[in-house]
Amino acid sequence: MTNRILLLLFSIAFLPSITAQDQHFTQFYASPQMLNPGLTGAFEGRYRVSTVYRDQWRKVLDNPIRTFAVAGDLRFDPPGKRPSNDAIGLGLMFFTDKVNVVDFSTTQIALSLAYHKALDTEGRQFLTLGVQGGLSQRNVNYASLEFQDEFDGATGYVLPSGELLPENNFAYPDLNVGLNYSMRFGRSGALFAGVAMHHILEPEVSFYGQGVAGEKLYRKISGQLSANIPLGNSRTSLLPRVLFATQGPHAQINAGANFRTAIGKYGSSALHLGGWVRPVRNNDSFAVDAVVALVGFEVSNVVFGFSYDLNPRVLGFGQRQGAFEISIAYLGEYENEEILCPKF
Repeated sequence: MTNRILLLLFSIAFLPSITAQDQHFTQFYASPQMLNPGLTGAFEGRYRVSTVYRDQWRKVLDNPIRTFAVAGDLRFDPPGKRPSNDAIGLGLMFFTDKVNVVDFSTTQIALSLAYHKALDTEGRQFLTLGVQGGLSQRNVNYASLEFQDEFDGATGYVLPSGELLPENNFAYPDLNVGLNYSMRFGRSGALFAGVAMHHILEPEVSFYGQGVAGEKLYRKISGQLSANIPLGNSRTSLLPRVLFATQGPHAQINAGANFRTAIGKYGSSALHLGGWVRPVRNNDSFAVDAVVALVGFEVSNVVFGFSYDLNPRVLGFGQRQGAFEISIAYLGEYENEEILCPKF
């Protein structure tokens, strides 16, 4: 009973940060439409299907925090006959984030549209503008909560509660925009840089309705930078990745790199090994939130990613926080071995 109460108090204490901040993935490039709408259709091919699952704090909570996203996007030529390499990206994305201790969940479905403007005649540089509109819903199951007036003094929390509770779910619209630049250099080198703004409307996210002070979803501004740098021979590359995001009083940096090594006679498969660090800011100071190890596999046009976050700060209950992620992406009808899209 004591552990259950402590876990409940822990979750309630963290609910303000849950309502004020977004969910996140360590493998942020595995969910490109959530990262930046400008990455919709940012690949050489016709379509892409991707999914990523995050399982957080399993060693601390009996029911861990789970986040799941699945998305699909298309890349096609603009209507009419055009001599350029311009393209249009169209995508659909769904995610759900659930805190099982208090049965609190957030779900969203969003539609993305992006225009990829070629900056040269060879199609080696693109500048992309993407917009995304979505509808989100938040829900809490009051049956999972226990209040003091429900305790009968003998058998447990069996009495009806006199708490005045609002409706247990509500929905709100969301609007995001992103800009992305991509460039290929040499035979297999690539550079990617982007900025995005999420929650432009700063919607209110209170179960008690409109006008509740401090209950808005802060606007988030992020910047991404990544590259594919060949090392010595064409079979090994260095893939540095940096993400910076700020949202209200919070900020985070994801920084690290993967080594990609081609496998097989023709290099149609590849192995990724990498390490990351994620400092976060709460109020005025930064602290390391997680150290990450990642391994990934490319098999033809399918990409698998596995990562584990280890929080070096000791949490209560004598445990350390950790999170496991797995991602899968499938690229359909790609036209070139040099796929111009960042991975992981």
